[in-house]
Amino acid sequence: MRGAFDYQGRLFSYISPEQRVAARHPLRTIRELVREVLSELDRDFRKLYSMTGRPSIPPEQLLSALLLQVFYGVRSERQLMEQLDYNLLYRWFVGLSPDDAVWDATTFTKNRERLQHGDIFNRFMEKLLHHEEVMPLLSDEHFSVDGTLIEAWAGHKSFKPKDDKDGDGEHFHGTTRKNVTHESTTDPDSRLYRKSEGKESKLCYMGHATMENRNGLAVAGLVTQASGTAERAASEEMLEKKSSPHARITVGADKAYDVEAHVAHLRAKNITPHIAVNTYVTKTGTVRKTSIDGRTTRHKGYTLSQGKRKMIECLFGWGKQHGTMRKTKHRGVAAVAADFLLNLIGSNLIRIPKLLAQRG
Repeated sequence: MRGAFDYQGRLFSYISPEQRVAARHPLRTIRELVREVLSELDRDFRKLYSMTGRPSIPPEQLLSALLLQVFYGVRSERQLMEQLDYNLLYRWFVGLSPDDAVWDATTFTKNRERLQHGDIFNRFMEKLLHHEEVMPLLSDEHFSVDGTLIEAWAGHKSFKPKDDKDGDGEHFHGTTRKNVTHESTTDPDSRLYRKSEGKESKLCYMGHATMENRNGLAVAGLVTQASGTAERAASEEMLEKKSSPHARITVGADKAYDVEAHVAHLRAKNITPHIAVNTYVTKTGTVRKTSIDGRTTRHKGYTLSQGKRKMIECLFGWGKQHGTMRKTKHRGVAAVAADFLLNLIGSNLIRIPKLLAQRG
């Protein structure tokens, strides 16, 4: 018998979003973990808001929506609000009932900036890593560091001489352009940089991450302007919080970190540098002198660190393939850093339930 089709549909629905979401949906475990972390941030949220005035977007829902944007690679906050309006799964995760109105995209952006200025994203990362179920998954002795380029939301035509920004910037081919003499009018914090010799130059930022080596979870992250020394300076800043004069830790890294001053700095901080040996041969046939010798490479731990450090590429790969890390939609170091940290948090939240399930 042919079923009847009603164009109007039913006027009322008596099924809640909780019943719509499958019992084994992966977001269920993630939402439970996120809610526990958000409850611990209540005191931090109170400091950012006044006790009087018109109520704004609840910070718990704001953060949950931003995590959804990372999980599903939603390209803009305006599109996020659009999908939040009709997607019951999104509404369930954020905590909106089917009848609740969705926020204005501009209002959402302004409230996100409040969390950004309040350093809430770093606090969320700290609380997540100190969760009683997450802490056994982490190593406090062995780490890896690396950096990746984040393409800026600015084009080559915006990269103009600092003393003459009135031109259209269209005819730049064949001219010498440097960060010292030129600047992007769209995003002044971005820098013209290329990944390696023979690659094209792009306006970009540089994101840096520290990973623990037990399960490959991100434990720290920051964003700097792109330069040849940014990776080493950022790793020293991140590892400063992990090092201790009473316990030695190890850090794995690629050849870009094999610099004498950087290696000496790590050893002075009681950090063993398990850095890949850089014996690059120049065009003139000169072999580059490495700062990593047999005192380090002869140990079995060096080989293990070099194998584990490659897992950090999975953090960047996930953020660029599934998240919002490949080409940022934000401008300025602070805004890009907040988005980068959200991608690291999102990667951790995807993996932590799987790791907890393996532990039984």
